[in-house]
Amino acid sequence: MKRIIKGSEPPCLLQYRQTNDAKYDNYRPKEPLKKALLEEQGYICCYCMQRISIDDMEIEHNKAQNENCYPELQLDYKNLLASCTGNRGKGLKNFHCNARKGYYEGKNINYTITLNPADSNKNCEHYIKYSSTGKLLSASDDETINRELNEILNLNHQNLIDNRKIALDVIIHVLNKKFSNKTWSKEAIKKKVEELSSKDAEGKYSPYCQYIAWYLTKRLNNP
Repeated sequence: MKRIIKGSEPPCLLQYRQTNDAKYDNYRPKEPLKKALLEEQGYICCYCMQRISIDDMEIEHNKAQNENCYPELQLDYKNLLASCTGNRGKGLKNFHCNARKGYYEGKNINYTITLNPADSNKNCEHYIKYSSTGKLLSASDDETINRELNEILNLNHQNLIDNRKIALDVIIHVLNKKFSNKTWSKEAIKKKVEELSSKDAEGKYSPYCQYIAWYLTKRLNNP
């Protein structure tokens, strides 16, 4: 999970919200809103950090919009995120991110996850650690956060773990190739972390960037 810095909402959303009886489900077209969220997040999912595009993403409400939860926030831009489609259609056990979280909300469970990637007062990156195999864990072994990562968001689905590990292995291979003795310089590690922490020329983050940056930072601090 990578922290999201919310920017200005698209004018079309502001204009629609000011109309009578404005509701999220009736808001059209949603493409400009999707584009704004994608650009804001560097084209990675707000939860699992896999690459997403306007054709394979969903607009996620951090605080559920249904009538038993937070209907007043259904058009609040600060409450909106871009999520992957999370294996919809492949069975609940394979759902993750918005698809999995939406299952609980669909049962009218008023549940707001502890870690909101867009919370300006709480950097989610400080509350998560990873294993070398690609698994997400609470940095402080918090039972609530671990439950959210595993049950509510299913971020330790085996496919996600494997994809994170593959992405890390690519970077490790690049650095090992550059340093034949496999002893990476601190300068090279710092440069790679900076690259992963920044959007590229197309305004995109690398998939699973925060996991790789975490691993490299840990290696930098514990050579």
